Amino acid sequence: MKSVIFIAPPAGGKGTMSEYLVENYGYVHLSTGDLLRKKAQKDEQIATILKSGSLVPDEMMLKIIEEAIAQLDSTKPFILDGLPRTLQQAEVLDIILNGLKKNNYVVVYIDVDKNLLENRILGRCTCPKCHKTYNCKIEEFKPEVDGVCDDCGEKLITRSDDNKESFQIRYQQYQTSTYPLIEYYQKAGRLKVIENNSVDQTSTLKDLVGVLSD
Repeated sequence: MKSVIFIAPPAGGKGTMSEYLVENYGYVHLSTGDLLRKKAQKDEQIATILKSGSLVPDEMMLKIIEEAIAQLDSTKPFILDGLPRTLQQAEVLDIILNGLKKNNYVVVYIDVDKNLLENRILGRCTCPKCHKTYNCKIEEFKPEVDGVCDDCGEKLITRSDDNKESFQIRYQQYQTSTYPLIEYYQKAGRLKVIENNSVDQTSTLKDLVGVLSD
């Protein structure tokens, strides 16, 4: 199985796909957020940057990624989550992966209809007690009683940033940053596209496995 870098819009399904690959195919999930938080426990400079809310410089972030990939079992495919976000990061990442002889990877672009993404985000609600997630705009994922958790009866809550204005901003930012990456990886012959527009993701996951197995 090939390693994978996902390019996906907000609520595109990247988390579900990553979890599926980890549980069923032994992938190692490398999340830039998790790696940074772990590094911050021993590195005061990174801890200070994270506390301030500032972005970690590319050079520092890419070095952390390089160290993490270098420590992986050579037989284990990996998922790189959270990077690259810019064309410059993609170019440096290529150099890193070539140097580590980790070239057996593809970049999967998850194509999702914008209206479906909006419904996924605006309808998302979570139980604060058991953390079960629902969607009040998609019939298959609604709770049995509106606004109440099926499992523990707690009142469901929504994130403050799950609103239409925030979605439009995030989606526009995603499009602006994504197009150069898509073009870059397409020219490199690494880009694969899969659709994730169905509530039942069985076919999407099957397509994903097919792409990673080729």
